[in-house]
Amino acid sequence: MKKVIIASILILVVPYLIVTLCIKEEKMNFQFGSNLMIRVKRNATGNIEKVPFEEYITGVLAGEMPVNFELEALKAQAVAARSYAMKKMEQNQNNEFDVVDTVSNQVYLDDATLKERWKDDYPEKINKIKTAITETNGEYLTYDGAVIQAFFFSTSTGKTENVEEVFVQALPYLRSVDSSWDAEVSPVFQVTTEFSLADFYSKLNLPYQESLQIEFTKTTSTGRVKELLINGTPFKASDVSSNLNLRSTFFSFEQIGNNVKIETKGFGHGVGLSQYGAQAMAKKGYTYDQILKHYYQGVEISKI
Repeated sequence: MKKVIIASILILVVPYLIVTLCIKEEKMNFQFGSNLMIRVKRNATGNIEKVPFEEYITGVLAGEMPVNFELEALKAQAVAARSYAMKKMEQNQNNEFDVVDTVSNQVYLDDATLKERWKDDYPEKINKIKTAITETNGEYLTYDGAVIQAFFFSTSTGKTENVEEVFVQALPYLRSVDSSWDAEVSPVFQVTTEFSLADFYSKLNLPYQESLQIEFTKTTSTGRVKELLINGTPFKASDVSSNLNLRSTFFSFEQIGNNVKIETKGFGHGVGLSQYGAQAMAKKGYTYDQILKHYYQGVEISKI
């Protein structure tokens, strides 16, 4: 009888233990010795290149933030870019590549491209970039011990966005925070664009009408538009922004005769680190870790 009971228990327990021990979230043990390379898909050629990790971060920092920014802002961007890349490496362990080299992930410019672009200014600019990389070497952001989803963008509307109001999943460290200082430094904080009414309708694949009626049906808590009706036709604000090549979905419309004037505020999706916000904070004397912990709430800076 005892043997039957023990056998029954083993039949029930062993599969549970196997599942429990084997099916775990796949995390990477990031060490410069073993995880030195990141697999980058080049958009122009479709080739997948293995790039030394810190060399990749150097190319991302050069591609994503103006080199004339304050060093503390560049350092904050370097840590955010490193965190973003590490998260992608975790998520794509079983895929062909980790990241693409465009705004779909992070813009990456290789050294040859930087030499061609910067010409005589290359030594000075690359040294500044490498200083930001060296002074944050191996640093990345964690929340409860896990690498964060380190979204970043150009310019806020005065506040950043709660992540779930723009994307899908709510994350405790990607909350709406004040970034009113963007207005002081960003050249694209507020931009006016004008279209002819015919061009406006054409870009949105709508029939021409002399009168334009627009209603915002869903907005975020900061006022960024999520959904709207244009002459009764429903649109996602992101689609309107993309089709009209606008800088953000924080917009307003005004018909002036046969033209449409659109005012946008901010540049980008609005979640996480505001790059011009980081620049403004750096100018005010904030350090890179203070900047990061403002835009990513409750995070810690860890080191590979």
